[in-house]
Amino acid sequence: FDSILTAVGMTNGLYGALAIMITAVVVSVLIMMLFAVPVGNFVNKHPTIQMLGLAFLILIGFMLIIEGAHLAHLEVFGAPVAAVPKGYLYFAIAFSLLVEFLNMRLRKRNSTHVQLRGIEKEALQEGILSDDTAA
Repeated sequence: FDSILTAVGMTNGLYGALAIMITAVVVSVLIMMLFAVPVGNFVNKHPTIQMLGLAFLILIGFMLIIEGAHLAHLEVFGAPVAAVPKGYLYFAIAFSLLVEFLNMRLRKRNSTHVQLRGIEKEALQEGILSDDTAA
C-alpha cells in the first residue's frame, strides 16, 4: 500500500502515468519477493543485524517526528525545532553498518572450531582420563 501512495505522490497526473505506476509497483513487489528469503536467512543467521535494523527504525521514526515538528513550526521551551540534515541520518546508518560488518568479519575469522575427534586419546595421554573411565 505504501508503494502505491508513493507512486501516486511522485506523479503529476494520475491518468497519464498510470501504466508507469502499475509497472513500478509490480516490479518492486517481484524484487521484494525475490530477495525476501535470502535477506531473512541472513538476518536470522546474524541477530546483531536484526537489532541494528530495529535501531534504524527507531532512528528513522525519531527523524520523521523531528521533521514534522519543524514543518509545523513547533516550539519547544521557546525555541523553534530546527531541521536535522538527512546527511546525519545517512552517515549514522552507514557508519554503524560498516562497524557491524567489520565485527562480523572479525568474529568469523577468530572463530575456533570444536575438536570432536581424538580428544579422548589426548585426555588419556595427558592423564586427565584413566583407561577404566574411557569407554
